[in-house]
Amino acid sequence: MSLLVDTHCHLNHEDFRGDLTETLARARDNGVASAVVVGFDVPSSLEAVALATSYASLVAAVGVHPHDARTWTDETLARIAEAALSSRVVALGEIGLDYHYDFSARDDQRRAFREQLALAGKLDLPVVIHSREAEDETLAIVREVGLPARGGVMHCFPGGPDLARQALDLGLYIGITGVVTFPKAQAMRDVAAFAPADRLLVETDAPYLAPVPLRGKRNEPSLLPYVVRAVADARGLTESDVAGLTTRNARELFGELIGA
Repeated sequence: MSLLVDTHCHLNHEDFRGDLTETLARARDNGVASAVVVGFDVPSSLEAVALATSYASLVAAVGVHPHDARTWTDETLARIAEAALSSRVVALGEIGLDYHYDFSARDDQRRAFREQLALAGKLDLPVVIHSREAEDETLAIVREVGLPARGGVMHCFPGGPDLARQALDLGLYIGITGVVTFPKAQAMRDVAAFAPADRLLVETDAPYLAPVPLRGKRNEPSLLPYVVRAVADARGLTESDVAGLTTRNARELFGELIGA
């Protein structure tokens, strides 16, 4: 099978503090050549940059997740902007809206999302968007502020083909996680089949969302082949076909550091 790219993982999460070297070795052994380590607040963004600087197979995204939007200030914006200047940073994220948990007030989420979208445009970086139970407003803000020229991805895609059409029309890629393996997630398999071949990405969201048959366990990049297999089944392709097209898409969106 062609080499794989995990386009969204959190190896900066405390769950990987004790065995990161072994985790990366397992990823290599399972064909995962590169991974995007995604920040969710300022400290995790700085750690993502540090990991990407230390390991050639890793690149970083920096940003403040909607859960942490309550911490958003002008100083936070400045620190994310500074972190984004690293040569190992390939995207701004993850950013967006989450109305399921409402860990941050919705006004704070909207402000942080708008300002980070604008920052991505200034820095010419693609965005990694999180949306949960806020899809209409997420896309409305994207329309209002605009995507950066290099576009972005709706990570852990949260809906079915109708939402996918709207996201695709805005220029977004579709990020497919281990949810595609869950028995009740037919809508995700429908999206995996529906999305154009040049707009599809695969990701783990590790340590979250481990695929069947390991659901409930810690997820990690080495489990990405389960996602690829499910996408291949949904599209009637081989796993090598899906690996090849999603790796090309990852390089198109995130740049030449992917898989380098």
